[in-house]
Amino acid sequence: MRDNHAPKTIRLDEYRPPAFLVDTVELDFDLRPGTTTVTAQLNMRRNPAHLDSPAECVLNGVALVIKKLSINQSELAADQFDYADDVLTLKDVPDAFVLNSVVEIQPEKNTALEGLYVSKGMYCTQCEAEGFRHITFFPDRPDVLSKFTTTVRASKAEYPLLLSNGNPVEQGEDGDRHWVRWEDPFAKPCYLFALVAGDLACLEDTFVTCSGRTVALRIYAEQRDLNKLGHAMDSLKRAMRWDEDVYGREYDLDIYMIVAVSHFNMGAMENKGLNVFNTSCVLAHPQTTTDAGFQRVEAVVAHEYFHNWSGNRVTCRDWFQLSLKEGFTVFRDQSFSADMHSAAVKRVEDVDLLRTVQFAEDGGPMAHPVRPNSYQKIDNFYTVTIYEKGAEVVRMQYNLLGAEKFRHASDAYFERFDGQAVTCDDFVNCMEEFGGVDLSKFRRWYQQAGTPRVCVEDDFSNGVYTLRISQQTPPTPGQGEKLPLMIPFSLALLDEEGNKLALDKDAAYQKMLIVDEACQTFTFDVPVKPVPSMLRGFSAPVNLDYDYTDAQLAVLLAHDDDGYSRWNAAQQLFHGAVQRVARGADAKDEVAALVAPIESVLKSAEADPAGAALILTLPSEVSLGEKFTPLDPEIVAQARAKIEQQIGQQLLEHWRKIAIRFPDTAYSADALSIGQRSLCQRALAYRAAAKEEQLDLLLMERYHSADNMTARLGALRLLVWNNLSGSDEALKHFEQEWREEALVMDQWFAVQAGKPDVTEQEIRALFAHELFDWSTPNRVRAVLSTFINGNLTAFHSSNGVGYQLFSESLSRLDKINPQIAARLAGAFAIMPRLESGRRALMNQQVASLRSGSCSANLSEVLSRVVVQS
Repeated sequence: MRDNHAPKTIRLDEYRPPAFLVDTVELDFDLRPGTTTVTAQLNMRRNPAHLDSPAECVLNGVALVIKKLSINQSELAADQFDYADDVLTLKDVPDAFVLNSVVEIQPEKNTALEGLYVSKGMYCTQCEAEGFRHITFFPDRPDVLSKFTTTVRASKAEYPLLLSNGNPVEQGEDGDRHWVRWEDPFAKPCYLFALVAGDLACLEDTFVTCSGRTVALRIYAEQRDLNKLGHAMDSLKRAMRWDEDVYGREYDLDIYMIVAVSHFNMGAMENKGLNVFNTSCVLAHPQTTTDAGFQRVEAVVAHEYFHNWSGNRVTCRDWFQLSLKEGFTVFRDQSFSADMHSAAVKRVEDVDLLRTVQFAEDGGPMAHPVRPNSYQKIDNFYTVTIYEKGAEVVRMQYNLLGAEKFRHASDAYFERFDGQAVTCDDFVNCMEEFGGVDLSKFRRWYQQAGTPRVCVEDDFSNGVYTLRISQQTPPTPGQGEKLPLMIPFSLALLDEEGNKLALDKDAAYQKMLIVDEACQTFTFDVPVKPVPSMLRGFSAPVNLDYDYTDAQLAVLLAHDDDGYSRWNAAQQLFHGAVQRVARGADAKDEVAALVAPIESVLKSAEADPAGAALILTLPSEVSLGEKFTPLDPEIVAQARAKIEQQIGQQLLEHWRKIAIRFPDTAYSADALSIGQRSLCQRALAYRAAAKEEQLDLLLMERYHSADNMTARLGALRLLVWNNLSGSDEALKHFEQEWREEALVMDQWFAVQAGKPDVTEQEIRALFAHELFDWSTPNRVRAVLSTFINGNLTAFHSSNGVGYQLFSESLSRLDKINPQIAARLAGAFAIMPRLESGRRALMNQQVASLRSGSCSANLSEVLSRVVVQS
């Protein structure tokens, strides 16, 4: 699909209710090779909420071949409608009418994976955000809610399984073909429509809801993957019970289905009753899936299930409100994962992603508010700002209200707006009403882009500790001036021995300060000058500017009982060391000062190995690069490597003892076992950085003897990334053993694309590999996304070959799948921060792309990057 007309800018302040509503939809799909015929009957009426009564009815439709159109059983003549620029205009329509249409589409040719398409012989759909218009004519917007009845017809032999939303109500046969009719009793927007037809295996189970109803649970995948569905099923049942216990939300249909699909642009899709999942988010087995993969499956299964209420039963009025459903649901899935495992570890993982990826987005040319003001292609706004920052905005409201009041407010939100399409303001209004908190300044979090910088100065005199806290949000594209935000600022005070100090006469040891002015002062009566533990639990998504000494950070790292604060103290110590080495300091001396703090973490590692592994992990090159302006990625990488090597060498005996303290045991995906494997892998990484003799032999033995993919892939990565003896042999062995497992081979491709010294020729060789496929998003991300986002050293090679390779790849990919091309193109957003030489080389490639033929998706991203460069 190419966009041959200039994309229109859609603006929030121009929102108008739909002119027509669709009460019911009856769809009939006749699936045949080459061409699918879609027959639709829409019962339509004028919307009384619309301010005027246009004579025309406008519907969306992309690449549809019209075979028949009729209104109230009267076929339309050519002069009674217009179909141009993906819009069908019906002229002189009555106030209420039945629109019948018959169109033809070609799912087999749909490489953009929007609407109905074919993946490995299976028909499936992806309709969010605007995919339904690729299926039939419809007012494709989320505030048109309709009840759907869907009939699917296909060959019995080729497609024995025919699925759609809701409950199956009727089925039959017609010679060598058969059909199934599905009815969804709940009104929904068309973006939640789903259809699947194929020959799939099924894992079945049941769940008894809190009211005693039995729900059939079915997860579908290829027959060869049936043994990889157990973890997803267990995760689904835990999520269903958790949502009942924590939010009081019970499932509402008789059946809940998940289908695993190999070709999918996103992670998964919450279609009502019929979730369609990327295989990477549903398949899990110890032999083929890493610990991170197991955790991702659990989180994504929960996320999509939670959407049944926060997204489906209550949906968003327009796409500017996307974070209403996504931010809230991410907060819910984060809370679920925290309850299932370690809350402290989960919080650190979420904060690390936010600070590394979302803060960079907020500080660059792609910055936009949690509720954007405008867009050209809404597909480009499925971002970490909408999802992760949106979740932080909900979390702040949770912290401001407290658990009990937040539950009352969320109950009211679900009950008040059930079956409606609403806004972020409606959500905040419920929080404000039932929380008894004035959130007028808090609403600015939805309106303003950028990461606030909170500056703290302190003073201790005569038993009084004074904090002066100021806030300022930097300018972002389209927003030059920012107003103060309402910032929940969690605080505790420690003495030099790590004991908590009382903050008031009631002996409270922790307080949530409310910072909602440009500058505020807080005072506390304490006996000694304290060490402040600030933003505990990362209580707000802000950059904290406070001049901690290394001694203060060591106190927090050794004694603070807040998991985030301990991790953050370690990160600051590491950041400082890398920055000083980049300026010429001796890495050996820098690490010598870190030995004692690191040893304190290692001593208590048995109690929380996952937390220890996170604390002992150096900040990524991406995170470190945020502190350098202008940015030379090579300098950052070299400084980080020197620190890593010295940590490995100066604490080598400690790293060796980790393997003894945490010996390999039979695989289990429980939190403790995952943490132990993570810490062992971190120790091996430091031993590799230290260039320990004969480590290659140990890693080769570990690679061959491992009984799980976490250990095997971890050994392979260290062999390859450190150019150790045996790496080529291990890569060949891995390919031969796992070439039939697509998700495992994605890891094989990613390991090579992420090698720090990978060359342009090696990346091109991966593209040329017989198993590489430009039409498979997972495989493209495994190579290209790893290269541009996870391998800054190679991508930002000073000669610019990485940029040229990326530009060529985007040009090719854009012709196949514009959504994926546009999302990857966000890597260009770093351009304004690069040193002048690299910035000029990258700008040449962006200019070259823009001078060619780009999709609307890619064009919008490139135009935003160029404006700021």
